Amino acid sequence: MIQFNSREEIIELTPLWKGKRLPDGRPYVEDKYLEALRGMTLEEVWKPIYLLGYESQFEGDLKTLHDDGRKLIGRAVTCSFVPTRPDLHDVMFSVGAREKRNGNYNQWVIDSLVEGDVVVADMYDKIFKGTFLGGNLTTAIKTKTKTGGGVIWGGIRDTEQMKQVEGVQVYYRGIDPTPIREFVMKDFNGVTRIGKATVLPGDIVFGAGGGVLFIPAHLVQDVVEGAAKTHVKDDFGFEMIAQNKFTTAQIDRNTWTEEMLDMLLDWIKNDPRGEEYRDLDWSKEYDLARNGDPNDTQTAL
Repeated sequence: MIQFNSREEIIELTPLWKGKRLPDGRPYVEDKYLEALRGMTLEEVWKPIYLLGYESQFEGDLKTLHDDGRKLIGRAVTCSFVPTRPDLHDVMFSVGAREKRNGNYNQWVIDSLVEGDVVVADMYDKIFKGTFLGGNLTTAIKTKTKTGGGVIWGGIRDTEQMKQVEGVQVYYRGIDPTPIREFVMKDFNGVTRIGKATVLPGDIVFGAGGGVLFIPAHLVQDVVEGAAKTHVKDDFGFEMIAQNKFTTAQIDRNTWTEEMLDMLLDWIKNDPRGEEYRDLDWSKEYDLARNGDPNDTQTAL
């Protein structure tokens, strides 16, 4: 039987997540990690994912509602659409009626949102009559999610109204004044494609630097810690290069020597800039320094 937003399907799609789940089955990544991500750059967050083989998690060919540097961070609620077909529309709308959903397909998705969510919608790059969000639904997103927004592989409308909604950020493909028409939702919290990126429900949306990265939920803790390590290594590395203690070639390697790690940890311990990084565990880096890293390259990513 066809179902939208199926808890059982979501759990089956995300077996690597071992923690708490939201009522709909999506992985519940703790707020502390979302807050930590707000202080990180796109490149810091991207690197740990890429090194683990997740190379299809970023899309940069998008426009932003606000160009003021604000980030978009939250738990993905995914949905996918196809061009309209009468028989398919009848089937899918009857499913919605059975599930007591009201309004149009995009309203079904917005109505499901909870605090911390971000809408991720594949409108198959439809802009004319593909305007997934406007002023009213953006207001609804703000009310339900508090800090969320949307990533729309399609269009938006009423941008002047949308920009008046405080605290929201939206990534989108284009603007058109037409209302949304002639489309069918085929998936709700299933596997979704945003350009070159593959997104699962509960992925963490990280919109920054002009693009959007989708972090698999089960990797978020490692990503946050890995990004923190990248950040502090950069701070330390810039200073070492300025003092002519290490070359750029030494600093840019993925795997540092034990001597370099010793100096880094001493700097973290004694320099005020290292205070927030003093709880990080560097045992893995020491193991790689002693035993070699088969994935090490001459230049770090």
